Amino acid sequence: MDHNTREVRETEENKLPREAEGGKTPINSNPTSSSISYGSVESRGRKSGTEAEMKETSDGFVRADQIDLKSLDDQLERHLTRAWTMEKKKEERVARQEWEIDPSKLIIKSVIARGTFGTVHRGIYDGQDVALKLLDWGEEGHRTEAEIASLRAAFTQEVAVWHKLDHPNVTKFIGATIGSSDLNIQTENGQIGMPSNVCCVVVEYLPGGALKSYLIKNRRRKLAFKVVVQLALDLARGLSYLHSKKIVHRDVKTENMLLDKTRTVKIADFGVARVEAQNPNDMTGETGTLGYMAPEVLNGSPYNRKCDVYSFGICLWEIYCCDMPYPDLSFSEVTSAVVRQNLRPEIPRCCPSSLANVMKRCWDANPDKRPEMDEAVAMLEAIDTSKGGGMIPLDQQQGCLCFRRYRGP
Repeated sequence: MDHNTREVRETEENKLPREAEGGKTPINSNPTSSSISYGSVESRGRKSGTEAEMKETSDGFVRADQIDLKSLDDQLERHLTRAWTMEKKKEERVARQEWEIDPSKLIIKSVIARGTFGTVHRGIYDGQDVALKLLDWGEEGHRTEAEIASLRAAFTQEVAVWHKLDHPNVTKFIGATIGSSDLNIQTENGQIGMPSNVCCVVVEYLPGGALKSYLIKNRRRKLAFKVVVQLALDLARGLSYLHSKKIVHRDVKTENMLLDKTRTVKIADFGVARVEAQNPNDMTGETGTLGYMAPEVLNGSPYNRKCDVYSFGICLWEIYCCDMPYPDLSFSEVTSAVVRQNLRPEIPRCCPSSLANVMKRCWDANPDKRPEMDEAVAMLEAIDTSKGGGMIPLDQQQGCLCFRRYRGP
């Protein structure tokens, strides 16, 4: 290399830093360079003190040797975190079921009733008087994942059945929550937090209590015949509505029927209800309560909505008599007698044949011979109650003599 060539090269090398310092030549004019990418992020975020000191060339480019990469990385991370959080919240809003309540609006008060799987409380939700059922899945670590999954599925099934129903003889569903950590019970000493595995279903509060309790209160003096038929009609209409929606309650009993302030019966507790299967073989197993269970259910045979019709027949007898069926028989005795000996509650002699006929048809051993619930409604509507009759004849207000031998003094 000759002297002139070396001098030219040295001159070019010496120019580079001076031109960069003078801001005449951008370090990298490639539009995909990191300087432009970071510059665009910086322009969307808030500038830090270091960024404020960054100088731009006359062409709008930022000098790479003055970019605080760590600061920009922090900004980018914050931006991405915010974007991820917003997207997550959006997904949660979309995933939230239409029946889910806001636990912060719920005040849980005193216990109304206790059951095998939980408790029923009074409460207030968004300013409205409500009743709520708390289903406790057990202390954490005391159940297997499979057990918890089964309980969650059962609870979700009840909610899925209930929240779509709308009928004057079906308790109004308000909402539910599954495994919320925001549930608190209000006590005299303040609020008590609930375990996160507790589920809650909220319904309208019905001040009349359970139909069973009402019947027990009237056990000695009985009910006027027109009241008997009215209560029966309410229950029959509610069941007819459920069956029209392809829903089998599977645990029809007076304990699961509630009364409002006007003594209207409303069906409650859909814990074991399910959509009726097209194939009866898909609906098997002993589901229900002793004394109300149809022979095919007791026997473990396939069944359909007609098992509710059988249970309604038992409820009708109970409403008329204000008594319990088979009070002195054990489970095995009832099962054997109902299935093998065609045992049914004894209908009092004073019972009008029109009502007795409804009972007998509904609890027929052959499900196919039982009426549909809408037919049972029509049969009850046809009964004349204007002249009284039944357990409280017009000329005998003290009660029916048929039960004197069972009642004592």
